[in-house]
Amino acid sequence: MTNQNVVVASDRKSSNIGLKITVTLTNSTLFSGADSKALPAPGGGFITISRKNILRKPTDTTDQGGNKINAWVNSLRASSPTRLKSSIAFSPQTEEQTSWIARHPSALSKFEEIVNASKGKKIVMFLDYDGTLAPIVEDPDRAFMTNEMREAVRDVARYFPTAIVTGRCRDKVFSFVKLAGLYYAGSHGMDIEGPSKKRRYKKGNHGVLCQPASEFLPMINEVYQTLLEKTKSIPGAKVENNKFCLSVHFRCVDENSWGTLAEQVRVVLDKYPKLTLTQGRMVLEIRPTIKWDKGKALEFLLEALGYANSKDVVPVYIGDDRTDEDAFKVLRNRGQGFGILVSKTPKETHASYSLQEPSEVKDFLRRLVQWKRLSLRQV
Repeated sequence: MTNQNVVVASDRKSSNIGLKITVTLTNSTLFSGADSKALPAPGGGFITISRKNILRKPTDTTDQGGNKINAWVNSLRASSPTRLKSSIAFSPQTEEQTSWIARHPSALSKFEEIVNASKGKKIVMFLDYDGTLAPIVEDPDRAFMTNEMREAVRDVARYFPTAIVTGRCRDKVFSFVKLAGLYYAGSHGMDIEGPSKKRRYKKGNHGVLCQPASEFLPMINEVYQTLLEKTKSIPGAKVENNKFCLSVHFRCVDENSWGTLAEQVRVVLDKYPKLTLTQGRMVLEIRPTIKWDKGKALEFLLEALGYANSKDVVPVYIGDDRTDEDAFKVLRNRGQGFGILVSKTPKETHASYSLQEPSEVKDFLRRLVQWKRLSLRQV
């Protein structure tokens, strides 16, 4: 069995974004007896990735078969955008909704509160993609962001280190965003690259690399091919290969076929106990059973930037999906920074604030840039 392979190279200049880190976790990292490896980090200190901290017990995807399928389908129906929209259109604001908004107020209405807490500190931005920077659409290959949103993200990245953290394949979301000055964390944070030296859209030449699930690639590809074959008889089903994870989209699947689709996925995964199944917005997500998620990606990037133990940093994470809750929870546990949930309806969340839709995210980013520009003029 090979030894743990980790390389770290620092290239920090005056900017907080100018650094190079390469972290490749080989088979020994995930399955050998080596517990951890300490890595020199930019600006001093160490980045330590522990085997105990990355391993996760395999999840039982069967759970008495049909019972779990029924639970999934009921949950999917309850969270269906169609049902949510109808409840919004015909129901007045309930006491529950009013209470939820009080606990998770709009980040726009509380903007001054957020920036006042950030004065004298370094803001680091983390942004989900689908449902946050771009609307949820029927065809995931056409989830394009507007030019106005791209400009807002570009301007934010000029003043604050900025990362896109998504379940999508990193290369795919990079082709949507088309901004070279960002960090991209694809596959729910299992595939991270940092900004290129030149501020132009060009693949490669990125500084930070972290791929803690690289050993699972053959398995992921095998399951992808199997699911393509198993689901082709279900109209509207789409299987997306996000490199280190898979997405089974059912937004265009007739509701009466949801149970059939979920059962097909379950039968395939029964043969792969090292993969786990989770649910997102009209999508089933298949991931390796390692303790790595969007929250871990957030922590990794903060550490890579030299802010792991800093009290002068304010991480701001904006996202709309269940998978973003891992990042919101990290911020809650740190007692530092703000999670902002993008949702028009009340949801159980660890986020502190809310925004209703991508257009409000764009407005928030623009206001953040205006605030920063004004504060720099006053120095």
